[in-house]
Amino acid sequence: MKTTNRRRILVSTMATIGLPSLESFAENQKSIAKPKTFVAVGSFFGWYRKEFYPKEIGKNYTIPKIIAPIADHRNDFTIFSGLDHRAKNGHVGWVNFLCGKNLGDYSLDQRIADKIGQKSRFPSLQLAVGGVENEGGSIGGRTSFTQQKIPLPMMRRPSVLYSQLFVSESDKKRAEYILRSGKSSLDYVLDDAKYLQRNVSQADRNKLDEYFHSLRSVEKRLNQKIESVNDVIAQTDYRLPDSDSDPISSSMMMEAAPLMYDLMALAIQTEAAPVMSLMLNGLGAVFTIDGEALKVGYHSLSHHGNKPEMIRDLLKIECELMKHFNDFLTQLKEKKDAQGKPLLDSTVVLLGTGMGDASRHANDNLPALVAGGGFDHGSHVSLDPNEYLLGDLYITLMNKMGVKANSFSNASRSLNEVFV
Repeated sequence: MKTTNRRRILVSTMATIGLPSLESFAENQKSIAKPKTFVAVGSFFGWYRKEFYPKEIGKNYTIPKIIAPIADHRNDFTIFSGLDHRAKNGHVGWVNFLCGKNLGDYSLDQRIADKIGQKSRFPSLQLAVGGVENEGGSIGGRTSFTQQKIPLPMMRRPSVLYSQLFVSESDKKRAEYILRSGKSSLDYVLDDAKYLQRNVSQADRNKLDEYFHSLRSVEKRLNQKIESVNDVIAQTDYRLPDSDSDPISSSMMMEAAPLMYDLMALAIQTEAAPVMSLMLNGLGAVFTIDGEALKVGYHSLSHHGNKPEMIRDLLKIECELMKHFNDFLTQLKEKKDAQGKPLLDSTVVLLGTGMGDASRHANDNLPALVAGGGFDHGSHVSLDPNEYLLGDLYITLMNKMGVKANSFSNASRSLNEVFV
């Protein structure tokens, strides 16, 4: 069948609104040989390792408590132990999750987005649940960084993500006006900056070069937005609950997380964003699990000091978060792509953290799990920390996404030989 230009047809007929990834618009079958979407989900306070890692290695392992909520998908994911970034200890080490050894370095999600996301409506989406709106000003409140080490802001309210994914015609017209106005302003700024460059010192020229680079990045994003603003955007019957009209505080993380996962699944189904990251924060919130209010906040529980009652309640939180993750995996298995295959087959999902043991602020042996993406799953892979780094896994994930890479941060080996 002759390949059809999907954008042209979507623009020329209204009949296709709300029909993502139709077979009639599919590229040839080879287009699904590699995954098309990458999702990273990270817990700010880590995962309790004794109940995350199986005691056995290989495929015939006994499901630990934190993994139990996703047990139905055990043949769709792989658990990794023994890996970390050799990063410094401390709470701010959370940021190392996608960055590697050095805080704020070019993050895994942005490396992938820069290679595969530039023709999409959203090259990447950075999301978070829990926390507070103004914490993003510190490096500890971010997870994604550009090649120039610029931290990217995160959307913390499902309603904001919903409005981004499913806009009205009036919203589109207003957006086009703002975008075109912004572009003309940017042209003016560039002309002014180039004039300055001819009349300043070498040190200032270097600063202006950095400034130009940032402006060119903005211009590139603006041009991309302008080109796609008139595309017909898929609609959905999914509706957010009325409670989302209120600000999402850290205490509402358990309510916000399922909504974010729902919207992420829709974004994958409608091919809106090939790269997404989700930060699970929660800070000091005191949660109610299965109708029972916990006595201590999430942050305090993460500093359990090996007290059984503290660990018990911490596991309640982490198991609840894993139930949300299970629902996300289930959606990706049930929703189909243009070829009728589960979206999980063409989506690489990384679940992990930059915090190895929050009770000690230790950032070694970071829990990691990879689901989907066409890998041979179903195992617990335990690796020698003297031979492998978490970055080696990231190299393999980048390669799987079609991104040529032989190094990541301080890693240069990959896991291509043990994880295919």
